[in-house]
Amino acid sequence: MAWFWTADADPGEDAGLGKKFATQGEAESWLGEFYPELLDAGIRTVTLYEEDRLVYGPMSLSPEG
Repeated sequence: MAWFWTADADPGEDAGLGKKFATQGEAESWLGEFYPELLDAGIRTVTLYEEDRLVYGPMSLSPEG
C-alpha cells in the first residue's frame, strides 16, 4: 500500500507532495516536518490518501485553521 498527500493547489515538484510512503505514520511524520515549506509554496490544505481511498482531508496547514 502507498500513502500520499495531495494539495489544494499545484505545488510544483519542489514541494515533495508526489512522495509515496509505506505507512500512514510515515506520511504524517513527513507532513509534520515539511508543512512550513508547503505553506511557503502556497499550499493551504492537504488531503491524505491510501492508494485510491480518502483517509482524511482536506486539512488546513494554516496555524489559524
